[in-house]
Amino acid sequence: MQNNLMKKILLSQVWFFLSVACYAQWSYKDSIQNYLKNYVDSHEVVKGEDRKHLHFFDVDPKYKVVAKFEKVETAQWFEMPTSGKIKKVFRQYGVLSFTINDTLVKMNLYQSQGLMGSDQYKNYLFLPFTDATSGFETYESGRYIDLLTTDIKNGEVVVDFNKAYNPYCAYVSGVYNCPVPPKENHLKVAIRAGEKSYSKH
Repeated sequence: MQNNLMKKILLSQVWFFLSVACYAQWSYKDSIQNYLKNYVDSHEVVKGEDRKHLHFFDVDPKYKVVAKFEKVETAQWFEMPTSGKIKKVFRQYGVLSFTINDTLVKMNLYQSQGLMGSDQYKNYLFLPFTDATSGFETYESGRYIDLLTTDIKNGEVVVDFNKAYNPYCAYVSGVYNCPVPPKENHLKVAIRAGEKSYSKH
């Protein structure tokens, strides 16, 4: 009888932890869905009926990763090529490393010189990248993720590819100067998360 009681207690504990895990996963998915809805509703370039041409991969928690962060203390400012004639000045802020799809990935994280003088954007960090979906399922020139210096804690930072978005150049050409992801951030893995290609073209 005591063994049966112990089994019941053990099973109840297992179900409890499974329920908590499922709730956390769905809660996360709901928060990303709300994030993407707000992204679409407030888009500054794609407006009105054209917003139906904005598409996203299904939210997948495995593309939210905890990356190790290594600060680059002596990085020099450099001109990052863009889709237009005007280059933009950045410096390498640090290096991120993490494992995704069983692959060790390293990416450079950048800081914009132009935004450092702004109280609103002085903590802004820039993570541009291409991956194995670029030019097929996603915009050929790559996608971006925004981070903040305050996101980095104890040598780690959360990178959520479910929030990866297209540069404005994905929607209109010849208007914006969109930074082109440096070769160091050309990923060989497929990142099937975040924004897909704009379907109006």
